[in-house]
Amino acid sequence: MRTGTGLRRLRGNCSGRRVAPRTTPIHHPIPPPTLRPEQGVTHDNLSSNYFLSYQPGRKVGSAAQNECNLRGTVRETAATAPAVPPLPPRRPAYCSAVTDVKVHLFCLLCCRLSEQPRHHSVRCLSFPVRKRRALRSAFPVLQQHFVPIQQHVYEANLQNSNSCSKRYAELSEKVRKGGGESSIIRHTQKNRKLLVRDRLRLLLDDEDFLELSPFAGLGLPYGDIASAGCLTGVGRINGLWCVVIANDATVKGGTAYPITVKKQLRAQEVAIQNRLPCVYLVDSGGAFLPLQSEIFPDKNQGGRTFYNEAVMSAMKIPQVSVVCGSCTAGGAYIPTMAEETVMVHRIGTLFLGGPPLVKAATGEEVTPEDLGGATLHAKVSGCVDHFASEEKDAYDCTRNIISTLNFQLPEEEEEPARRRAEEEPLYSSEELLGLAPRSYNYSLDVKMIISRLTDGSRFQEFKASYGTTLVTGFAKIYGHLVGIVASNGQLLHEAALKGSHFVQLCDQRDVPLIFLQNTAPAAAPTLATTQAETNSNCLKAQGSMMSAVACASVPKITVVIGGCHGADSYAMCGRAFDPNFLFMWPNARVSITAPDHASSLLPHDSNQVEDVNRMLTEESSAFFSSGRLWDDGIILPQHTRKVLADCLDIITQQQYQMSTEKAHSSLLRI
Repeated sequence: MRTGTGLRRLRGNCSGRRVAPRTTPIHHPIPPPTLRPEQGVTHDNLSSNYFLSYQPGRKVGSAAQNECNLRGTVRETAATAPAVPPLPPRRPAYCSAVTDVKVHLFCLLCCRLSEQPRHHSVRCLSFPVRKRRALRSAFPVLQQHFVPIQQHVYEANLQNSNSCSKRYAELSEKVRKGGGESSIIRHTQKNRKLLVRDRLRLLLDDEDFLELSPFAGLGLPYGDIASAGCLTGVGRINGLWCVVIANDATVKGGTAYPITVKKQLRAQEVAIQNRLPCVYLVDSGGAFLPLQSEIFPDKNQGGRTFYNEAVMSAMKIPQVSVVCGSCTAGGAYIPTMAEETVMVHRIGTLFLGGPPLVKAATGEEVTPEDLGGATLHAKVSGCVDHFASEEKDAYDCTRNIISTLNFQLPEEEEEPARRRAEEEPLYSSEELLGLAPRSYNYSLDVKMIISRLTDGSRFQEFKASYGTTLVTGFAKIYGHLVGIVASNGQLLHEAALKGSHFVQLCDQRDVPLIFLQNTAPAAAPTLATTQAETNSNCLKAQGSMMSAVACASVPKITVVIGGCHGADSYAMCGRAFDPNFLFMWPNARVSITAPDHASSLLPHDSNQVEDVNRMLTEESSAFFSSGRLWDDGIILPQHTRKVLADCLDIITQQQYQMSTEKAHSSLLRI
């Protein structure tokens, strides 16, 4: 019997009504007390002797033979007891029943406390709670097979996806080459340094690295900056997910461009949102001076990197840096503000102004090692905490530093057990290439996409018959329970209300949200009264959904699977609504309106319409968007399930972090 249930029954019997005497014995979950034969079993002696004489595991005599303290213990007296005094007058039946229930509840409580010795609060009684066993999902299976009428749409989408995948492979190869062959030779042979991706292989565990925005910096007005001059992403170090920010010195000597600063700030934002430790691999020559006006002065520019580093340290988000190359000008503050710093001998240098600046100012000639080498900073200045003779030792030391962060990770046995409990989707992930719409008019039922992403193709739909242009429901991805909000047409009034309800429901239950965005292009305005009224109602409902999405405190992951057009994209958790991660498929389009709708929104000037169509076609491309860091990267459709699983693992790690109840200041160096 639960304590709360018993109390409710007690209040129900105290209404003043007479209650018929109980004629059947009370069935208790504990052994009944031992009574004297001449007493019999009556309500009076049962209620009066029950808690006075009962103690588990001990033989009990009459009430006169025992004394009971407030904890219910019994002190046995002599074997021969004196005569029992006459029983008191019988009380009314309703008093006997009420007392019976009260005594029963109190005795049950005392017995549990005596059988399970635990530390209990005086004000709030709490019993041991068993660990709940995770049950396999019993959600319904989505039966989403292709029908012949959809075949031509599937083939058109597949052809477009293959073309986009080819473009994706070309850009990926370009990014891997960094600054080009000559820069790689100079970096590895003359400077005797490792390439940035080789450094990550030594630092990270032998698992996949979730690289963020690999195409950032391509197609910019000031040229192509491969990977924006630095690699950022999330990977495991000794089993712990960490954000890694690594400069690529083969790209313009590691100098920071405006897009470089933007990429570093986005990586720090990911670390703050998901409470991930930050590891900086510093090999930078400072800011790119010809573009200093776009790097230095404003709020969200270069100086914000140092601000974020200090704030994260105060939030108990660890900051670790490795000086594995030149660390000049503004870049010198990153290792000096970190909590622990490792520096590589003869490779790493740390100073505000290098030897050329010293010679120009004082006429003195000095070597980089004497001016700011690892020996100087490890023995004299104290700017670094660990001295490494070579790069491999530096990354081994960094891994050891991460192991001291005191994160209580789940047991090693739990992770494989959860993975084994997964169910693969019933349909091949390769079919997603044919489901990625080449345009909004080529969109198929979004449930086909959901069935190829979730465990066992299972999906518990929410409000299936209401607002059908938005699909909402619960599913599991690699064992993680998630709420899915997926575009299935234009976001109308009913669909927006449904989405608002579901988002608030997931926020209340602490369930992460996944948005599959394929919003419709903006339609031409109309002057019809009925249509204007419909648009007004839709506008209010969309505003309600935007408010729900903006105020939801649960993690949010957005995948743009088709169009990202107009205000509907805000309600579907676009970039402005601060999702934890936002990815795009190669076929995705990002613009206020689709190019084929521009003619209905502009004056009838054929030349102007043609120019706008050309501009929208070029600038709405997913690759154009990713080059300007409007997303966290382009992912292939068939890789979506694995990327979502990694993101969910990353998001859930913060529950194992050390306590953050106490406020801390950032660590100050010597």
